[in-house]
Amino acid sequence: MAKSNYITRSGWNTLDQELKFLWKDERPKVTQAVSDAAALGDRSENAEYIYGKRRLREIDRRVRFLTKRLEVLQIVDYHPKQEGKVFFGAWVALENEVGEEKQYRIVGCDEFDPAKNWISIDSPVARALIGKAIDDEIKVETPSGLVIFYINRIWYEK
Repeated sequence: MAKSNYITRSGWNTLDQELKFLWKDERPKVTQAVSDAAALGDRSENAEYIYGKRRLREIDRRVRFLTKRLEVLQIVDYHPKQEGKVFFGAWVALENEVGEEKQYRIVGCDEFDPAKNWISIDSPVARALIGKAIDDEIKVETPSGLVIFYINRIWYEK
Protein backbone atom coordinates (compact mmCIF):
# COMPACT_ATOMS: atom_id res chain seq x y z
CA MET A 1 0.00 0.00 0.00
CA ALA A 2 1.31 3.44 -0.90
CA LYS A 3 1.71 5.78 1.99
CA SER A 4 -0.39 8.92 2.06
CA ASN A 5 1.15 12.35 1.68
CA TYR A 6 -0.81 14.04 4.46
CA ILE A 7 0.87 15.66 7.44
CA THR A 8 -0.11 18.00 10.25
CA ARG A 9 1.40 21.48 10.28
CA SER A 10 3.42 20.65 13.42
CA GLY A 11 4.69 17.44 11.78
CA TRP A 12 5.76 19.36 8.67
CA ASN A 13 7.52 21.96 10.83
CA THR A 14 9.38 19.20 12.69
CA LEU A 15 10.66 17.65 9.44
CA ASP A 16 11.55 21.08 8.05
CA GLN A 17 13.50 21.94 11.21
CA GLU A 18 15.35 18.62 11.01
CA LEU A 19 16.30 19.34 7.39
CA LYS A 20 17.54 22.85 8.23
CA PHE A 21 19.52 21.56 11.23
CA LEU A 22 21.19 18.81 9.20
CA TRP A 23 22.01 21.12 6.29
CA LYS A 24 23.05 24.29 8.14
CA ASP A 25 24.50 22.98 11.42
CA GLU A 26 25.34 19.29 11.42
CA ARG A 27 26.75 18.88 7.88
CA PRO A 28 29.18 21.83 8.06
CA LYS A 29 30.51 20.58 11.42
CA VAL A 30 31.02 17.04 10.13
CA THR A 31 32.56 18.33 6.89
CA GLN A 32 35.07 20.37 8.92
CA ALA A 33 35.85 17.37 11.15
CA VAL A 34 36.48 15.19 8.06
CA SER A 35 38.70 17.87 6.57
CA ASP A 36 40.67 18.15 9.81
CA ALA A 37 41.02 14.36 10.05
CA ALA A 38 42.16 14.14 6.41
CA ALA A 39 44.89 16.67 7.14
CA LEU A 40 46.40 14.26 9.66
CA GLY A 41 47.69 11.98 6.91
CA ASP A 42 46.96 8.27 6.37
CA ARG A 43 43.20 8.01 5.87
CA SER A 44 43.00 4.20 5.79
CA GLU A 45 43.65 3.91 9.54
CA ASN A 46 42.12 7.22 10.59
CA ALA A 47 38.95 6.44 12.59
CA GLU A 48 37.81 10.06 12.73
CA TYR A 49 38.06 10.33 8.95
CA ILE A 50 36.28 7.01 8.29
CA TYR A 51 33.51 7.74 10.79
CA GLY A 52 33.13 11.31 9.51
CA LYS A 53 32.75 10.16 5.90
CA ARG A 54 30.17 7.60 6.99
CA ARG A 55 28.28 10.26 8.96
CA LEU A 56 28.35 12.60 5.95
CA ARG A 57 26.78 9.88 3.78
CA GLU A 58 24.06 9.37 6.43
CA ILE A 59 23.37 13.10 6.60
CA ASP A 60 23.27 13.43 2.80
CA ARG A 61 20.89 10.47 2.51
CA ARG A 62 18.55 11.95 5.13
CA VAL A 63 18.73 15.42 3.54
CA ARG A 64 17.80 13.95 0.14
CA PHE A 65 14.91 12.02 1.68
CA LEU A 66 13.57 15.02 3.63
CA THR A 67 13.91 17.36 0.64
CA LYS A 68 11.93 15.01 -1.62
CA ARG A 69 9.38 14.17 1.06
CA LEU A 70 8.68 17.79 2.05
CA GLU A 71 8.01 18.61 -1.62
CA VAL A 72 5.15 16.09 -1.86
CA LEU A 73 3.65 16.36 1.62
CA GLN A 74 0.31 18.11 1.89
CA ILE A 75 -0.33 19.98 5.15
CA VAL A 76 -3.82 19.38 6.51
CA ASP A 77 -4.99 22.08 8.89
CA TYR A 78 -7.97 21.92 11.21
CA HIS A 79 -11.25 23.20 9.79
CA PRO A 80 -14.43 23.85 11.86
CA LYS A 81 -16.43 21.63 9.45
CA GLN A 82 -14.55 18.65 10.92
CA GLU A 83 -16.20 19.01 14.34
CA GLY A 84 -18.20 15.98 15.39
CA LYS A 85 -16.62 13.61 12.87
CA VAL A 86 -13.28 11.84 12.66
CA PHE A 87 -10.90 13.23 10.05
CA PHE A 88 -7.17 13.66 9.68
CA GLY A 89 -5.59 15.21 12.79
CA ALA A 90 -8.40 14.15 15.11
CA TRP A 91 -7.94 12.84 18.62
CA VAL A 92 -10.35 9.97 19.25
CA ALA A 93 -11.28 8.21 22.49
CA LEU A 94 -12.25 4.61 21.72
CA GLU A 95 -13.78 2.05 24.01
CA ASN A 96 -13.51 -1.67 23.33
CA GLU A 97 -16.12 -4.29 24.15
CA VAL A 98 -14.60 -4.86 27.61
CA GLY A 99 -14.92 -1.17 28.50
CA GLU A 100 -11.23 -0.26 28.22
CA GLU A 101 -10.68 3.18 26.75
CA LYS A 102 -7.77 4.28 24.59
CA GLN A 103 -7.04 7.59 22.92
CA TYR A 104 -5.45 7.93 19.50
CA ARG A 105 -4.53 10.78 17.20
CA ILE A 106 -4.71 10.27 13.45
CA VAL A 107 -1.58 11.67 11.78
CA GLY A 108 0.49 11.16 8.66
CA CYS A 109 2.79 8.20 8.16
CA ASP A 110 5.81 10.49 8.63
CA GLU A 111 4.79 11.43 12.16
CA PHE A 112 3.10 8.38 13.69
CA ASP A 113 4.43 7.58 17.16
CA PRO A 114 3.12 4.64 19.21
CA ALA A 115 4.55 6.16 22.41
CA LYS A 116 2.27 9.19 21.96
CA ASN A 117 -0.67 7.07 20.67
CA TRP A 118 -0.37 8.74 17.26
CA ILE A 119 -1.51 6.34 14.55
CA SER A 120 -0.97 6.61 10.82
CA ILE A 121 -3.86 7.62 8.58
CA ASP A 122 -2.96 4.47 6.61
CA SER A 123 -3.49 2.12 9.59
CA PRO A 124 -6.56 -0.17 9.70
CA VAL A 125 -7.91 1.58 12.83
CA ALA A 126 -7.60 5.05 11.29
CA ARG A 127 -9.16 3.94 8.00
CA ALA A 128 -12.12 2.49 9.93
CA LEU A 129 -12.50 5.73 11.92
CA ILE A 130 -12.51 8.28 9.07
CA GLY A 131 -15.91 9.94 8.70
CA LYS A 132 -17.39 8.36 11.82
CA ALA A 133 -19.08 10.27 14.67
CA ILE A 134 -19.44 9.92 18.44
CA ASP A 135 -21.24 6.71 19.52
CA ASP A 136 -20.50 5.03 16.17
CA GLU A 137 -19.25 1.47 16.23
CA ILE A 138 -16.21 0.51 14.19
CA LYS A 139 -14.94 -2.96 13.35
CA VAL A 140 -11.25 -3.54 12.78
CA GLU A 141 -9.72 -6.77 11.53
CA THR A 142 -6.55 -7.45 13.52
CA PRO A 143 -4.15 -10.40 13.44
CA SER A 144 -5.90 -11.75 16.54
CA GLY A 145 -9.37 -11.38 15.00
CA LEU A 146 -12.16 -8.84 14.68
CA VAL A 147 -12.16 -6.05 17.29
CA ILE A 148 -15.10 -3.72 17.86
CA PHE A 149 -14.64 -0.18 19.20
CA TYR A 150 -17.10 2.54 20.13
CA ILE A 151 -16.25 6.22 19.64
CA ASN A 152 -16.67 8.10 22.93
CA ARG A 153 -15.09 11.44 22.09
CA ILE A 154 -13.59 13.36 19.15
CA TRP A 155 -11.53 16.54 19.39
CA TYR A 156 -9.01 18.53 17.42
CA GLU A 157 -5.99 20.69 18.26
CA LYS A 158 -6.80 24.10 16.85
